[in-house]
Amino acid sequence: MPSLLEQLPKIVADGKREAEQILERIESSYRIGLQTRELVIPSRDTNWKDMLAAQSKAGAELDPATMNRLIYGDNLLAMAALLAGDEHTPSMRGKVDLIYIDPPFDSKADYRTKITLSAAELEQKPTAIEQFAYGDTWRDGRASYLSMLVPRLYLMRELLSVHGSIYVHIGWQVAAHVRVLMDDLFGAADISGSGFRNEIAWRCTTAHSDSKRYGVNHQTILFYTKGSKAIWNDPKGPYDDDYIEKYFRYRDGDRRFKSGDLSAYGLSGGGYQYVWNGHDKLWRCPPETMQRYHDEGKLYYTKNGVARFKQYLDDAEGYPEQTLWEDTVWRDKETQFIVSWSDEGVDYDTQKPEGLLERIIKASSDEGSIVADFFVGSGTTAAVAERLGRRWISSDLGKPACMITRKRLIDQDAQPYLYQHVGDYQVEQMRSTLGRKFRIGDLSLIVLGLYGALPLPPEENPNRNLGRVGNTKQLVYVDSPNKMTGLATLKRAISLRENHMGGWDKVIVLGWNFDPNIGHDLDALDDPQLEVLVIPPDLLDRLKKKGKKLKPDEVRFSSLQYLVLGATSRKKNGKAESLSVELANYVLLSPDALNLDDANRAKLEKIVNKDPMALIEYWSVDPDYDGEIFRSVWQDYRGNTENDEDPYRVVTTARLDGLPIVDGKRRVCVRAVDVFGFEAEAIVEVT
Repeated sequence: MPSLLEQLPKIVADGKREAEQILERIESSYRIGLQTRELVIPSRDTNWKDMLAAQSKAGAELDPATMNRLIYGDNLLAMAALLAGDEHTPSMRGKVDLIYIDPPFDSKADYRTKITLSAAELEQKPTAIEQFAYGDTWRDGRASYLSMLVPRLYLMRELLSVHGSIYVHIGWQVAAHVRVLMDDLFGAADISGSGFRNEIAWRCTTAHSDSKRYGVNHQTILFYTKGSKAIWNDPKGPYDDDYIEKYFRYRDGDRRFKSGDLSAYGLSGGGYQYVWNGHDKLWRCPPETMQRYHDEGKLYYTKNGVARFKQYLDDAEGYPEQTLWEDTVWRDKETQFIVSWSDEGVDYDTQKPEGLLERIIKASSDEGSIVADFFVGSGTTAAVAERLGRRWISSDLGKPACMITRKRLIDQDAQPYLYQHVGDYQVEQMRSTLGRKFRIGDLSLIVLGLYGALPLPPEENPNRNLGRVGNTKQLVYVDSPNKMTGLATLKRAISLRENHMGGWDKVIVLGWNFDPNIGHDLDALDDPQLEVLVIPPDLLDRLKKKGKKLKPDEVRFSSLQYLVLGATSRKKNGKAESLSVELANYVLLSPDALNLDDANRAKLEKIVNKDPMALIEYWSVDPDYDGEIFRSVWQDYRGNTENDEDPYRVVTTARLDGLPIVDGKRRVCVRAVDVFGFEAEAIVEVT
C-alpha cells in the first residue's frame, strides 16, 4: 500500500477532476437546483406582525436573490447549485467574501443523537445517509478524508470573491496534510498577499494529560486568501491584565496610559530635527504637531525632560492579533470549547463558541459581505454573521444540525431566511453513481428489484416502473423522483390495478416525494387495496457504496408519516382577523425504518402508541399559502418556552392575530418536523 505522501498527487488530481466535471455540468443544459422548503420569518410568538408591518411601510419585498440561506443536503451538490444559479437567484460564483468550515476530523467520533422526550430518552444512530457520508470520509483513513475535501475546496475557491478568504478549522490528526492540499489549491505563502496567510493555533481545552505524549489542547485553523485584495480589517485583541499592569503603569487622574517613543532614530522614513524642551533630537512629528500634543496634555516628560507620547488605555484599540489564540474570553464572548454550563450551549457536541467566529468574521469581512459555512454544525457561523450584519449561506448533511441552526436563528430574531433542500437529490446522486447515461427508468428497475418485485414485460411496461410481487396479483408502481406523489398518482395506480393486464388484487405505490395532502387523500379514498410506501431517502447513497451487493432484505420501505389537523377557525376583529389552527395527531412512519437499536425502538413504540404528538420537534404555519413558497410566520419548537413552559413539547394550537382580512377562503398550510428530522405537511381551507 503506497504511503499517504505517495497518494497525495492522485488524491488532488482526482478531486480536481471531480470538481471540474461538476463545473462542466453547470455550463450544460442540466443543472442541479435548490428547492425552497420554507421562507422562515422568525417568530416565537406574534412578533412577526411588527416585522411584516415594518416591511410593508418601507415598501420592501422579500427578494430570494438577497436572502440568507440554510441548505440541507450534500454540500458538494449545494455548492454546485449555488454556482449554477437559477431563474430566481443569480450564480454565487465570485460573490462570497468569507468561508469558514469546520469539517469533521475525528474518525472515531460518536455521531449518535440523544433525543430527550418528556417520557423517555432515545439514542439514535446517524441516519444511513449521514452514516455513509461519515463512513466514506474515513473509509481508507486520512486518504479518504482528503479525497472528500479536495473537490469541495475547489468549488469553494470558485465561490470566493476577489476579496475572499477561507478559514479551514481542523485537528492535529490531519492539519499537515490539509495544508499541503490548501497550498496546491490556493497557493503557498506569497509576497503578493495571496494564498497561505497564517496557521492559527486555537486553544480549545484546558490543560490535561494524554497517554505518553504532551497534552493536546489546541486545534488548527488554516487561513488563506484568494488574491491580494482580500478584506483585512486589522483586528486587535484586548490587552490582558498583566500587560496593562506592566505597560499602562502611568496615571493621569483616573486614566491609565503608557508612554510612547517620539524619536525617529532607526525609522526608515526619516524624521524632523529640532529642539524640544532643551533636547535636540530627530523627532517623529513636526514642531507644530508636537506643540499641539503639548497643548492637549498628551505629552509625558521623563525625569531628564525628554518628551514621550501618552497613549491612554481607554483610547487604545488593543494589540494586533497574533496566531496563538489562547484567551478564554474575547470582546465579552467565550472563545474556548462550549461546555454543559455555557450560556451559548445548544446541546451539539462540536459546537464552536461565538467569540471564535466573531474574531474571524470581523477580521475578514465587512458589513453586507456574504459569509458561508458548508459544515454548519450547531449554526454558530450563521448566528454570528447575522448578528454582525453580514449575509450568510450555511449547509449541512445532518438533519439535527439544520434543525438546531433553524431554531437558533429564530431564537435570536434573525431576519427572514430561506430553508432549502438540494433539488432532485435522488436523480443527482444516481447520476453520479451510474454515470451520464442514467435514465429514470434505470432507477425504477433497481427500486423494483430491491422491493422484491419482478418487472412486467417491456411491452406492458414502457416506462419500466411497473412490477409484480412474485406469482401474486399484487402490482407495484414506482413513482418518479422528479414528481410529488399525490392524488393524481394514486388515481393512476388505482386505474392500473383495475384495468392493466386484466386487473390486479392490490396496487402498491412506492414514492420518493409526497404531496402535502397525501394523508388526507388516502383517508378520502379509503381503499384497502391501495398501499403507499416510502422509498428510503438514503437508498442512492447506499447504492453508491454497495452497488449490486445491496440486497432486498437490507432495504426497508416504510409506511408514510403524515399530519392530522384538528379544529381551525378565523375571526374578524375590526380591520384585521385572527386565525386558530390545531394539531390533532401525528402519524409516524414505521419505527423499523429508523436507525435505532431494539431497546430504543421499544421505547419509541410506546410513545407512538401513547403520545405521538410528543415526537414533533418543530411546526410552523403559513396563513396564506400560495402553493409555491411556504412562508412560515408562526413557529413553535421543543425548547421554546415563549408559548408554554414545557421545553420537551410543542404547543398544539397556533393563534395568529392581526392578520389582514382575506375575502373568501383562507388557504392555511401547516408543516411539522419530528425529532428524527422527517417532515409532514397538511393544508386546509378555512372559511
